[in-house]
Amino acid sequence: MNDNLNYTAAFEELQKIVSEIEQGTISVDELSEKVKRASQLIKICKSKLTDTEEDVNKILKELTPEGF
Repeated sequence: MNDNLNYTAAFEELQKIVSEIEQGTISVDELSEKVKRASQLIKICKSKLTDTEEDVNKILKELTPEGF
């Protein structure tokens, strides 16, 4: 599985896994792998959100005049 996903793709895959778990369509044999993948996807989403927040804060700081 590709961990170079963008946020949207990672989030959509995560939603699919959650839906499968909620619906009970995952076998006990698959459950562990799905939970591991969900954990990876959460880390990807969190990292991308953190990076975006840092970028936005940097841009806003550059736009804000000194002393405000």
